[in-house]
Order: sequence, then structure tokens, then C-alpha cells
Amino acid sequence: MSIPSNMPNTTCGERQLRLLPWTTPDGKPCYLSADSHDSRLSLLADDIEAAQLDSGEQVLAGAKAVLADPKAGERAVRFALTRASESLEDVIRIAVSRGGRIPGCGL
Repeated sequence: MSIPSNMPNTTCGERQLRLLPWTTPDGKPCYLSADSHDSRLSLLADDIEAAQLDSGEQVLAGAKAVLADPKAGERAVRFALTRASESLEDVIRIAVSRGGRIPGCGL
């Protein structure tokens, strides 16, 4: 996942759109335009990001354990890699979202 090419552009001084940590049912990015970082939806997004990061740490630990086990079969390795790639996608989305909210001009 790279910075979404369809991410709405804003200029300095305009309200930034926040990339949310979930997508639409058809996989398109979701954005939030809010006057406050304390809105209910912003706080929900913060909680989901925290849960995704925690989950990513657990997935990483599990993947390392599978990779360290010389007896791990192809099925276990594929499962670990699938979960790791899903977690990496979440972490990249969080990084892009947070990068876009850095004070200044954003991305």
C-alpha cells in the first residue's frame, strides 16, 4: 500500500481529511473531515488504530515463532505470512494517516 492516489488534496490552512483505519466494503479508503480531534468518530478511529497496532505486535511474535520452528509446515508459514501481510497493511494505513496529520502542509 502506498499513499493513496485518490486521497483528497488539501493545502496549508485547510482542514485536513483523516484517512480512517478501515475501508468501505469494496476496499476503498474512508476519510473523516472533522472540526475536532475529539469527535466520536476520531476517538473510535484512534481506538481501532491502537487495537490494530497491538494485533500487529501479536502477529509479529507468532510469525517469528513459526519462522524459528524448522518443523513448521507450508500451511503454518502461509498462515503466518498472510496474517503478517494483513497487519503490515494496517500499519502502513496508520502511518499514512498519521503522516497526513502532522502539523504543517501534510503529505
